[in-house]
Amino acid sequence: MAEGTPEQTHPQVNVDDAGLQPMYTNFCRVTGTPEEIILDFGLNTEPFGKSSGPIRLGQRMVCNFYTAKRLLMALSVAVQRHEQTFGPLETDVNKRVKQPPAGGGAPAGS
Repeated sequence: MAEGTPEQTHPQVNVDDAGLQPMYTNFCRVTGTPEEIILDFGLNTEPFGKSSGPIRLGQRMVCNFYTAKRLLMALSVAVQRHEQTFGPLETDVNKRVKQPPAGGGAPAGS
């Protein structure tokens, strides 16, 4: 170790997840104040077109910007690892939709 460089240690954090309730989300709205960032999560049942109604939000996370930055770094590492293993993630839904072949019929020989 170089002289004058403090050794960085990451203490073990004891976590109690006994009351944890999982939630699925495919929508996130980000707002904030000068002191906090606010993340609202919900389920968008119409991801391909105009929604028939408002997106119902189910959970809100409020944290300070220091915690938000740590979350950003942790999510970035997780996504990078996923893409290294499984390939790039395309976030534009329209680019991921497979169009039916011209003619729309079944393949020959079916």
